[in-house]
Amino acid sequence: MIESLHHLPPAAGTHGALSERFTDLAPALTARQAAIESARCLYCYDAPCTRACPTGIDVASFIRNIHEGNVEGAAVNILKQNIFGGSCSRVCPTEILCEDACVRNHDAEGQPVKIGLLQRHAIDTAQFAGHPFQRAPSTGRTIAVVGAGPAGLSCAHRLAMLGHDVVVFEAREKAGGLNEYGIAKYKLPGAFARQEVDFLLSIGGIEIQYGRVLGGNLHLQDLHTRYDAVFLGLGLGASRRLGLTGEDAPGLAAAVDYIATLRQAADLAALPVPKRAIVVGAGNTAVDMAVQIGRLGAEEVTLVYRRGFEAMSATGHEIEIAKTNGVRIRTWAAPLEVLLDDAGRVRGMRFEETRMIDGRLAGTGAFVDIAADAVFKAIGQHMDADSLSDPLASELERNGDKIHVDARFRTKLLGVYAGGDCVAPGQDLTVQAVQHGKLAALAIHDDILSKAEA
Repeated sequence: MIESLHHLPPAAGTHGALSERFTDLAPALTARQAAIESARCLYCYDAPCTRACPTGIDVASFIRNIHEGNVEGAAVNILKQNIFGGSCSRVCPTEILCEDACVRNHDAEGQPVKIGLLQRHAIDTAQFAGHPFQRAPSTGRTIAVVGAGPAGLSCAHRLAMLGHDVVVFEAREKAGGLNEYGIAKYKLPGAFARQEVDFLLSIGGIEIQYGRVLGGNLHLQDLHTRYDAVFLGLGLGASRRLGLTGEDAPGLAAAVDYIATLRQAADLAALPVPKRAIVVGAGNTAVDMAVQIGRLGAEEVTLVYRRGFEAMSATGHEIEIAKTNGVRIRTWAAPLEVLLDDAGRVRGMRFEETRMIDGRLAGTGAFVDIAADAVFKAIGQHMDADSLSDPLASELERNGDKIHVDARFRTKLLGVYAGGDCVAPGQDLTVQAVQHGKLAALAIHDDILSKAEA
């Protein structure tokens, strides 16, 4: 996936030494710290933190459980709304969701309750004798789920709880989606993503078939015929192109490809690492890429964005992580040209300085060259066109390159549902994908029951 970088030298240091740079971003709370922090919660009636949570976790309730020493009860409270509560406690942008809404987050106190760390404490320390949720009696129905990411697995788990059997079709060799392949290694270190999937599957009734690619060896028409319903949790698997000459030159790669390789690497010391790196983008993936390449040993990392700080989609918290890790952020500069050396390899990038004129972004005619041995593009993802290439899939209504769904995640095709990053509404957050999958499962269940009654 990152063949274009193989001419670069490997990371300096041993795998063990490099691994130490990818431990948890924030240390876990001790039991004493969790007790003190949970005591700060006011257990608000109609708590604004719960209303801010995309999955509707009863935040005040689970924090009260922790305060009363009932960690297992806290974990169940979380997991019944968000089966990916463990990973979301680490990757969810709580600073713009529940913690931003916390009533403690005001000028006089200026410190919200540490909801994310308390959620992580509950999930990480709870001890369950078995899976905390039991399956309902079998309905005799089987649903196909395409994509074993947070949306697809959340849908599968809820359907299993409701008594349905589920077959999940996954293109890659591991389940987990972005949790397994696309999240910064310092956010979900070790085998946490794999363990969370194993826990989810322990409810039973869910089968995963790997190496099944929609539009390749899997077709929507066949799924629609064979199963009682189909849920599409396809994600956005293809990286957008810069549209510049030299984009396929050695030294230029998609950030998501490098992050996936990093997360799956058995030996971090074997990864190619540039001395100087440019990351083009403004989202959390751009920050993840910039920080990680720096931790692997790049001496100079520059993140470049064509607009100002206020327009960056990365949260303020993520931007601070980048700055803390020595990433230089250059705003108001649009990619113009990939600069190549005599061997045709990347030696840098030329940018045109920009500004807003009458509400529109415009070039100023001034240029800046930034030297680099590698350029990583993190300018967003789009759906792989081959995924929806069969005749039935082509009938799905689209909003741009995303699938259009109604309020209950039904597509235009009867019996076909979709959720997660591949659908039009949403912010491309893990926590939101989990909610999409859960709500789609409830809609599938209701529609199947309604059809049976009719």
